[in-house]
Amino acid sequence: MNHPGLQTAMAHCGLIAILRGITPIDAEPVGQALYDAGFRLIEVPLNSPDPLDSIRAMRAALPTDCLIGAGTVLKPDDCARIQQAGGELIVMPHSDPAVIRAAKKLGMASCPGVATPTEAFAALAAGADVLKMFPAEQLGPAVLKAWRAVMRPPIALVPVGGITPDNLSTYAQAGASGFGLGSALYKPGLSAAEAGQNARAFIAAWQRAYPAQETQA
Repeated sequence: MNHPGLQTAMAHCGLIAILRGITPIDAEPVGQALYDAGFRLIEVPLNSPDPLDSIRAMRAALPTDCLIGAGTVLKPDDCARIQQAGGELIVMPHSDPAVIRAAKKLGMASCPGVATPTEAFAALAAGADVLKMFPAEQLGPAVLKAWRAVMRPPIALVPVGGITPDNLSTYAQAGASGFGLGSALYKPGLSAAEAGQNARAFIAAWQRAYPAQETQA
């Protein structure tokens, strides 16, 4: 993990908010509610409505210790557009080395999706900062534990897909460095207050699973 902003944010709290489907009008209040709960990593998937406008809105509203970025990034050319909107984090569902290299060339943090050790080591060789284990429902804690035997810290393994406050601790015990949180945290139509309530439940679960790491809003 070579990106200093990502390192700082992960040290504070390794929960990444995935705001799929959010609209620019909701981005600022929802982003603020997540920040107030303790989140410092937020991504807006590019298949959301006007995602770059949502990134701009949150970047303008939230303190600089909160890393804002984009998810579902499929093409290298997207990285520059995301950066121009204020994004610093590139999250991918796949592990295309061209996208990883494009992000790193711009000084952005790279979080590619991987589902096998071969993909994981290739992504690290391309410059990945964090490995997104996706989909976590398919891989499960047993696979995460097996990966940890050969991918020791500081390599960051972040399960994404189906993570809830109730099952987070199982992945934590298997060696997870953090988590990407989707519909259990936010889905279109939720108010900022409702998203904040979900965020606080995840923060509480994080603190139970990682008691040595103090997360403060």
